[in-house]
Amino acid sequence: MEFESFLVSLGTSAVIFVVLMFLFTWLSRRPGNIPVYYPNRILKGMDPWEGSSLTRNPFAWIREAFTSTEQDVVKLSGVDTAVYFVFLSTVLGIFSLSALILLPTLLPLSATDNSLKNSRNATDTTSNGTFSQLDNLSMANITRKSSRLWAFLGAVYWISVVTYFMLWKAYKHVASLRAEALMSSEEVLPEQFAILVRDIPSPPNGETQKEFVDSYFRDIYPETFYRSLVVTENSKINKIWEDLEGYKKKLARAEAVFAATSNRPTNKTGMLGLVGEQVDSIEYYTKLINESVTKLEAEQRTVLAEKQQTAAVVFFTDRVTAALAAQSLHCQMVDKWTVTEAPEPRQLIWENLKIKFFSRIVRQYLIYFIVAITILFYMIPIAFVSAITTLENLQKTLPFLKPIVEIGFIKTILESYLPQIALIVFLAMLPKFLMFLSKSEGIPSQSHAVRATSGKYFYFSVLNVFIGVTLAGSLFQNLKALEKKPNSIITVLATSLPKNATFFLTYVALKFFVGYGLELSRIIPLIIFHLKKKYLCKTEAEVKEAWYPGDLSYATRVPSDMLILTITFCYSVIAPLILVFGVIYFGLGWLILRNQALKVYVPAYESYGRMWPHIHTRILAALFLFQLVMFGYLGVKLFVWATLLVPLIFISLLFGYVCRQKFYKGFEHTALEVACRELKTRPDLEEVFKAYIPHSLSTHKGDDHKFKGAMSRYQDYAAISAA
Repeated sequence: MEFESFLVSLGTSAVIFVVLMFLFTWLSRRPGNIPVYYPNRILKGMDPWEGSSLTRNPFAWIREAFTSTEQDVVKLSGVDTAVYFVFLSTVLGIFSLSALILLPTLLPLSATDNSLKNSRNATDTTSNGTFSQLDNLSMANITRKSSRLWAFLGAVYWISVVTYFMLWKAYKHVASLRAEALMSSEEVLPEQFAILVRDIPSPPNGETQKEFVDSYFRDIYPETFYRSLVVTENSKINKIWEDLEGYKKKLARAEAVFAATSNRPTNKTGMLGLVGEQVDSIEYYTKLINESVTKLEAEQRTVLAEKQQTAAVVFFTDRVTAALAAQSLHCQMVDKWTVTEAPEPRQLIWENLKIKFFSRIVRQYLIYFIVAITILFYMIPIAFVSAITTLENLQKTLPFLKPIVEIGFIKTILESYLPQIALIVFLAMLPKFLMFLSKSEGIPSQSHAVRATSGKYFYFSVLNVFIGVTLAGSLFQNLKALEKKPNSIITVLATSLPKNATFFLTYVALKFFVGYGLELSRIIPLIIFHLKKKYLCKTEAEVKEAWYPGDLSYATRVPSDMLILTITFCYSVIAPLILVFGVIYFGLGWLILRNQALKVYVPAYESYGRMWPHIHTRILAALFLFQLVMFGYLGVKLFVWATLLVPLIFISLLFGYVCRQKFYKGFEHTALEVACRELKTRPDLEEVFKAYIPHSLSTHKGDDHKFKGAMSRYQDYAAISAA
């Protein structure tokens, strides 16, 4: 990429961000847009502008984000969101401290050397074959065997030490944040009084599954066992319940139309309401509701009597016993009576609870194999796209585009954005597929599935970006050299990363300027909401469903951040300017998402920071990759002291091991010293039990008790209904 194209890309992205920011300031003050920009506060019964100021200052939201505390985030969006901001601030600290030393040290060393000018070696440039002005500020301009390489070696050590310090500090903080939330005496959390039991053996003759579970745990915990809820096979009854809820919505819609027009609405009874007999909608859906209620009650009796599964949720009278039971071995055979902490009621993936122990293991390895194969084959289209989306290759592949591409303005725009947009589109197609694979492992909870998906997406994106984009492009360019000297592949791979530094500078800029600009402005959700409200929504419930924001989508957001983290790490010494872009990305991310967390997004679950150990491990994985890359690149520079990086690589592994041994158990289980804190109010155990009853099996109304079955704090639609 030429320097002119790089500046055009950066400038255009910055202008787009500024426009979107001012658009957000204007749109968020319009009364009709309040549900799009303040849904979190609306659902919590707060005034949309509570704690805010209605000034004309377009930067007022920035002051509000900066002045908010961590407890404000916990109160409005939960512990998981607060932990996510710990991640952002930690990475921001790593890159800021690194830039503080590296920029004034490495940039002058690179700028005052003349390796590229003397050698004219296009294989060592950071701009993929173009002698850009940016090359002179990179490690590519350092002469081989130069004593200046000591500074770059020291920079690797500095970044690594800063990362160890920041990660250790963050791990301690998150651990205390989690413990503080779990020790809270203000709120009764149903999951703290329950455990999840799987792999229950067949009951003895004459006993039902529930009687067997009750007797087993009553014998072990005679004083603190309360009762059990045996998991049932609910596929048929869930379908009936979903149909019933659908009929209720359609009836409410028909009644709203009748109230507004005084004309009784009609519909056809056939497929999609397009064919069949024309009937009165209110009478038709009332009839279907009555029929569905009868079916539901009959199926409930059948399910409870005949469809009990080999899993259960077991309840205790105090939190300590539940925490103790969750981390105890209950049976000598590991594939019997498997016990873990119970997730929140809203998190349970009920259909996975019946999957047997060894079946889960087989599924897990099978999914790993499928993911590995998918990464391998997904690399082919990514490598192909990365190869053809350069202007030179695009003209060769599609010759008829040559006259258009040669127009100066179009050429600059295509060089600036085409490869980066192609990469973003390919990565955006993955999350749902990876979530499906994660749930297929037999994972019992939604938060666990999100963590698993996040891990797959991280390794997927990192491997495909670095192999499919960076290495594949270099391999194609050096194919003839590899045919002549197959042993040169290590050299080719070691020199491939520096060639794409400018590409990744542009990629990171596109992500933080355009990506966060769209995030802040919420243009797309705003347009969708107003279209639905005008043309589709007839009832208040439908309007509320149209503006419901969802959560922060950790399954995709965290891996995307991790990809930027990995890119910045790997190029921080090769092309130190990328540290500036990394600081801007995570700084803007902290600021904009702080605003969104306090005003927009509503958490779909609460795992009390269990994502952090996975985040920590992947930061270390990115650091490990960075150290390997620098070891290889210093070797390519013929710097014999590159071997001094070998101890650093082992220190990273040791640091990860020490952190896991010290902190991880506190995230895997609830410590007894945390669980032993007394609650201010005595828990209503029957309400705790009812919180876990599935919608389709609940025989009481949703408003009859404190937790509202799985419908209040455990279901999104309950939050909508309560608004």
